[in-house]
Parts: sequence; C-alpha cells; structure tokens
Amino acid sequence: MWGMIATWRMALEGVTQASETLKAGASAAQSVVSAVAEVEDFPFYKSVGYGGLPTENGEVELDAAFMDGDTLAFGAVGNLVDIANPVKVAQALSRERFNSVLVGAGAREWALSQGFADKTMLTERATQHYRKRCRETIDKGLSPYDGHDTVGIIGLDLYGSMSVATSTSGLFMKRRGRLGDSPVIGSGFYCDSQIGAATATGVGEDLMKGCTSYEIVRRMQQGMTPQQAADSVVFELEDRLIARFGRVGDLSVVCMNRQGEFGVSTNIKTFSFVVASAIQPPTVYLAERRAEHTHYTPASEQWLTDYAERIRAPIEEIHFD
Repeated sequence: MWGMIATWRMALEGVTQASETLKAGASAAQSVVSAVAEVEDFPFYKSVGYGGLPTENGEVELDAAFMDGDTLAFGAVGNLVDIANPVKVAQALSRERFNSVLVGAGAREWALSQGFADKTMLTERATQHYRKRCRETIDKGLSPYDGHDTVGIIGLDLYGSMSVATSTSGLFMKRRGRLGDSPVIGSGFYCDSQIGAATATGVGEDLMKGCTSYEIVRRMQQGMTPQQAADSVVFELEDRLIARFGRVGDLSVVCMNRQGEFGVSTNIKTFSFVVASAIQPPTVYLAERRAEHTHYTPASEQWLTDYAERIRAPIEEIHFD
C-alpha cells in the first residue's frame, strides 16, 4: 500500500508526478519533497515559493519544513529570502543533528553554503497582486490579513515509511520576521511512521494554539480513525478559541495513518485537497463542514476548469472613485 494526501488543489500536479514514483518504489521522503518543490516552482500559486506574495515591506519570506516519520528527524526554515525550493533546504536541515531549524539571514547563509540556488522569488505578477490587494484592503480601511494557503503533503511508501513536507510564503502583508505554523513541528506538521501524519493550513496563529498536527497523530495512536481525529481536533479547537479567545480564523487539516486511510477537516466554506493511492488515481476533493463532521466530494470538471482559468487570469487594476 502507498498513498499521498495534500492540502489544496495547487498540489495536484506535484502529487500526480510523485505518485508515479511512489508506485515504482520511491521513498516517501523523496516523493513529498519533489511534490512540494513542484508547487514552489509554479509562479501562478501566490501563496507558495516562486511568485509568492510579499510581506508588508515588499519582500518574499518563505517558510518550509520536512519530517521523516521513521526517525522523527525534521528540518525547517523560516523567513528565507531568495532561495529556490525552501522545502529542499528544510530536508537538508533534517539531516543535521543540531541547528535543524534556521530562520532569516542565518537560513539564507546556510542554504547558500550548501549550494542551494540563489533566486529572486518576487515576480512581476506577485507584485501586481500585492498592489491590487493593497488597494482592495488597506486603502479602504480593511484588514489585509488574508491569503495564507500552505501546501502540505503526506506520503506513505511501499515499505511503510511516512514523511511530510510543507511550504508557504505565509500570511499576506505579514510583518517582517513573522512565522506561522507551517515550519513549527507539532502545529503545521507531524509524522510518525508507526502511527501516521498530519499537516495544517489556515491562520497559523490559531493553529499553533492547539498543536494541531501532533494532536491529530496522538489521537490516531489512541485508536481514532484519521477522520475522527481530524474532525475532533479542528472542531474542539474552534470551540475553545471562540469561547476563550473570542474569535477563530481558518482551520483546515489533512491526515493519513500507516494503513493509508485518510481524514480531512475544515471550518471554511470550501477546502480543496488531493488524494492518490494504490486504489485511487490523483483526485481533487472539495470539503466543507456539515454540523459536527466534514463532508467531501470529488471536484467537478467545471470547478477544475474554473480554477485553472482563475489562477492564470490577467490581474486587473482596481480603480476607486
């Protein structure tokens, strides 16, 4: 049995390619990193990698992480500037006994010293998005904090090994140096090949309040199915934050156990995710919350067509009277 699950439709091409290598006997580690790198390289995804949206001062600061479920080794980078494929830097850091989490200038210096490519990650299209969003939000007195889709991918290989990897440019208009949950072990990701793995996307400041990914894996270890673990963690965290913090942001998770069974949960209107396995070709699903459980169905061809057209559409200038 092999399997992959990923957050968001943007992971489809990466999962499709990586699933072929998994099927042929590649490791889970190799497969999740290559799948995430595929997303990082695609300039039309404005929340990950090349073409990601910048911080409030106009820089693209990237966060990424990798975890090996066999050894529990992990690596992560935060606020990484102008280095291609931060997920590969994170994987390299997972091989270090110490200093496995690096941020800012130190992360960039180390990446360059290891031969990772220096690449300007801010694109003209992302700059146009940035200006448009500023006009739509800040110039109208609205909150700019939106657009925080993290790609997180879990892999299970034919040998029973599991890995997880994440990557994001983070919250749109975030302050310089801000970190969300994506590079934080236990919150944005967690993986144990003897149990399973989970990864999250949404408002990192809220996801970190529940150590979300670790808690899902812990509940799977106690006997919950992946779906039960995902829904119980997300809905309990939502209720707790509303009761004690007064509000809650977007919370979405995907998970998979060592048998290849998966789960998903969300508190937003529509959350897309991708699944591939030995018994299922790469498929995009749309999930939504219904009462106390998450319901999901395969995305329609029309939805997929609309998505492809939307992310490639020219960026229109906004004019206010």
